[in-house]
Amino acid sequence: MRLIKVAAAFAVMATFAAPQIAAAQEPQVSVPAVQGTLLTVSADGSSEGVPDMATVSLGVTTEGQTAAAALAENARRTTALIQALRRAGVAERDIQTANVSVYPQQVYGEGQAPRITGYQANNTVNAKVRRIDTTGRVIDAAVAAGGNTVNGVSFSYQDADAQMNAARRDAITQARSRAELYANALGMRVHRVVAVSEGGGFRPPIVPMAMERMAAQDASTPIAPGQLETQVSVSVTFELR
Repeated sequence: MRLIKVAAAFAVMATFAAPQIAAAQEPQVSVPAVQGTLLTVSADGSSEGVPDMATVSLGVTTEGQTAAAALAENARRTTALIQALRRAGVAERDIQTANVSVYPQQVYGEGQAPRITGYQANNTVNAKVRRIDTTGRVIDAAVAAGGNTVNGVSFSYQDADAQMNAARRDAITQARSRAELYANALGMRVHRVVAVSEGGGFRPPIVPMAMERMAAQDASTPIAPGQLETQVSVSVTFELR
């Protein structure tokens, strides 16, 4: 048996040399011994589609002379923001608190210790918008209710597996095509697949919006979801003969 890509071939051979103890405890599976040449190829697959869900990160920032005062005002406005999200069609299960914090605001003078002049409270909420065409109106409703921070929007699929599976099929097709090319160049043919492993998939990035202290307008905030590319990597070991 000839070996192409020694590390991968060793891993495959080690699989066939499983400990006898484990074999005695589990039903034995008859696996044909490798008689040809092992070839391991890596390939990337992808699929493109229009996202059908948006996740918006928004919230409220307030200030007060004391931490309690800043937090109390923040709680009042955040409650109004969450109620506005519900009225805009966002389900209860799709609203999640992401961060709550209170920080002192300090003034620094030369040769003097920092002096606290007040406190700032922040509350960030992530909202999933399953009717993606209403994303702009959801943002506007949150801002009109007292939200003054919009951190960004990320787009995704409600059925992400469908896109991942399409990318997987493409990756396997690419791997098979590459294996056929190598086999042809070596004067051989692809006999069978010995092993397959998958790498990580693609996670859509958050699109920053950097909008603070906004004012609601007559027209809803424009949101363009565009298209998302889902990617997956595979490593496939073939036996050539």
